Amino acid sequence: MNNLDSFFINGWEHIVDIKAYDHLLFVMTLCAAFKLSQWKQILVIITAFTIGHSGTLILSALDVIPANSKLIDTLIPFTIMITAIANVMNYEKEGKFSDTKIKYAIALVFGLIHGLAFASNFKFMLFGDSIIMPLFLFNIGIEVGQLFIVLLFTILLWIYTSVIKGEHFKWNLFVSGAGFGIAATIFLDAITG
Repeated sequence: MNNLDSFFINGWEHIVDIKAYDHLLFVMTLCAAFKLSQWKQILVIITAFTIGHSGTLILSALDVIPANSKLIDTLIPFTIMITAIANVMNYEKEGKFSDTKIKYAIALVFGLIHGLAFASNFKFMLFGDSIIMPLFLFNIGIEVGQLFIVLLFTILLWIYTSVIKGEHFKWNLFVSGAGFGIAATIFLDAITG
């Protein structure tokens, strides 16, 4: 394995590692309000999230923005809580968002915030003058990891809605509620610890 391969692997591991549960939680909460028939929208929103944290990684690697771990540890669970609230408040009876473009914009902006958590590790891994290929491979690793998590998540959604015949609104309510509850605990720990 050469050094460039390690960027892809590290990107993948940052998402699928159980220690990265806050990012896993965000991805699952972000996808909770979408039905299986909206799989294209799920892919777009996950990619918007990746683009957002790519921007942060670039800015951090170029020393444009400093990393503040206390602020990051507070903002990340806050983004999950906001997403969970939006999932429930904006969910309509037919299961669509009133404006999906707003959801994409939120994913992009929140991706910028989540990228701060990756920034210090990414910056530490850099070698040489070019950040283009390392950044590309790191983000491909993150995107593939996110798509893997989304695949597992949608399999569970399919089992719930097609096999068990559960209502999607209840799925959204449960996943968003769980996301909010876990994120609130992380948020409280961040502001008190």
